[in-house]
Amino acid sequence: MTIADIKKTAETKMAKSVEALKNELQKIRTGRAHPGILDQVHVEYYGSMVPLSQVANLSLLDARTISVQPWEKGMASKIEKAIRESDLGLNPASQGDLIRVPMPALTEERRKELTKVARGEGEDAKVAVRNLRRDANEHLKKLLKDKTITEDDERRAQDDIQKLTDRTIAEIDKTVQAKEADILAV
Repeated sequence: MTIADIKKTAETKMAKSVEALKNELQKIRTGRAHPGILDQVHVEYYGSMVPLSQVANLSLLDARTISVQPWEKGMASKIEKAIRESDLGLNPASQGDLIRVPMPALTEERRKELTKVARGEGEDAKVAVRNLRRDANEHLKKLLKDKTITEDDERRAQDDIQKLTDRTIAEIDKTVQAKEADILAV
């Protein structure tokens, strides 16, 4: 494994950590409705649990209401039950074969709790990035020990990995701050 391989691997894994953070933050709901909130809801469909988006069409009716249009008529009650039993605190209402999911307004207390959750997700992502930095530095030390690189090369590579880590952590902070602002916006 060369220095370039170690840097590339670290960069790729750090980018994946940021993407994972963005996916986790998307699950935290804000005051506005968006269909992504229902991504974690699974519905029983012919004996197996499938994501809601695979059995129904999800769209927005307005800023605070998601519409769920089941593809099969018999699925409406199962979908409604699955949404109600999810830990999202939503209360769907059927209108014929259309299910309306109104987003309740967030209380100030709930907003603060959600910002803490967002910060926690950010911290988890930072820990993952720091672990990746440590792994990359250990690979560099091993190369130095095996005498395949010089001490100067190792020092330079460690500096590059530290700069990559700093950039990634700054991106994580920016992402979390944007989510907090979104949550706190009334």
